[in-house]
Amino acid sequence: MVMIRLAAEQYRKLPLLVDEETCIGKTYVITGGNSGLGLETARHLVAASAERVVLAVRNLKSGEAAKEDIEKTTARKGVIDLRHLDMSSYESVQSFVQDISESLDRIDGFICNAGVMLDAWSETENMETSMFVNVVSTLFLGILMIPKLKTVRKKTEHEAQPVSVLGYTANGEMDKSREAPIFEGLNEKKRANMNSRYALTKLVEEFAVRELASLCPVVKTGVIITMVAPGLCNTGLGRDAGTITKFMHEGIRAMMARTAEEGSRTYLHGLLVGHEGHGRLLCGCRVKEFWVPTWVTNQEGRTLQKGIWDELTTMLESVQPGCVSQLHVSG
Repeated sequence: MVMIRLAAEQYRKLPLLVDEETCIGKTYVITGGNSGLGLETARHLVAASAERVVLAVRNLKSGEAAKEDIEKTTARKGVIDLRHLDMSSYESVQSFVQDISESLDRIDGFICNAGVMLDAWSETENMETSMFVNVVSTLFLGILMIPKLKTVRKKTEHEAQPVSVLGYTANGEMDKSREAPIFEGLNEKKRANMNSRYALTKLVEEFAVRELASLCPVVKTGVIITMVAPGLCNTGLGRDAGTITKFMHEGIRAMMARTAEEGSRTYLHGLLVGHEGHGRLLCGCRVKEFWVPTWVTNQEGRTLQKGIWDELTTMLESVQPGCVSQLHVSG
């Protein structure tokens, strides 16, 4: 049923929720901002008169090209601020957060967009790469940013956390690793179906983000955490996958994919949605929590969610002691 709804959603026209005055004086940070949805979101924010848009990129040369492209199409210079961030490295994430926290007086929106789609096993930081980048590193980044966002919460910051509805198709893969230790099972090469790996990372990510949102209520932090499903879009996602996977995705995209610009409108919605979007699934510029399968929200799902979070906490606390426990400090 979710896949039928998602297919129908692909053809619905999405509203553009910003105009040339929406973002006056505001600052935004976008990871993976040099291409695809990140690039188009940045373009919209610059056109909407944002004072500063930070593009966090792994490749600064590609970032420079993106900056020039945005400046050319918006006729605004001096807005894009390039910073280096490699999501495959704990150390890079830590350095980026320190840099951002010390150099920016305000952050009105933080979009965790960077991610990878791989169909061949590889490892980084002792974990399969896509699981590390899409889940562990992304949550690490979000968690480390919470203190900074809390300090400027009166300026209405939001942290938009992209999550894909396609993750719900990976329930069978998740079943292989429901028993603790969960991440140990997720990191077993022989058990992994790499054709479903991206969807599985999105599902695990959603469980983790739901728990993060529950631990960080808006009344306590002033930070709105949303889960944005932009749908199938024509972007560079999957460029690192093998030939067969690329061919399959290109075929599907040719039939029903949105443009990157259209998909970026869902990110803008995530930035503007307000308290009602906290910890909830957003799709098609609407709150779509009713799309979430019962096996995600029932008692079994909540147990899995807590298990994922507890193991993630152990991993991240070993890298930076206190990073998760500080979330429980009243704000």
